[in-house]
Amino acid sequence: MKIIEIPAADAKRLLPLLQDLHALHAAYQPERHIPEPGSAELAQWLEGWLKEESVSALAAESPQGALLGYVIYELQDRPALPVRAAEIRAMLHHISVTEAWRRMGVGKALLGEMKARSLEAGATVVAATYAPFNTASAALMKGMGMEPVLTMAEWRA
Repeated sequence: MKIIEIPAADAKRLLPLLQDLHALHAAYQPERHIPEPGSAELAQWLEGWLKEESVSALAAESPQGALLGYVIYELQDRPALPVRAAEIRAMLHHISVTEAWRRMGVGKALLGEMKARSLEAGATVVAATYAPFNTASAALMKGMGMEPVLTMAEWRA
């Protein structure tokens, strides 16, 4: 397995993993997520997102060229506030690992590479959000030394 960058032009390679991730969220939170977004719309959105200068995608690739998992993260330059020091935060937006490769170190490898690249770019904080039903993500974050610091609640009409 090697970790590679996925440029915006190759965003379509991430679609099967993104669709699996989205299906999980749609199943648990149907009020928040469109059940089956079209592949063309997803690809266009993903490509546009990855074109943003601060957004990066990394993938774990098998020796045969298959994607085993991916992360999408963003480096956020957060200026100082009267209540908080300035920081550069690496915000993990997505992580998905092919079902057959879960619990085999793919997620840890991806997060480790994301963290190393982020620290090299000047980040002082690595952050992520995950849904309460996603115990696998919660365990992975904890295993990487990340602890919950906020809880977000919402109401929807």
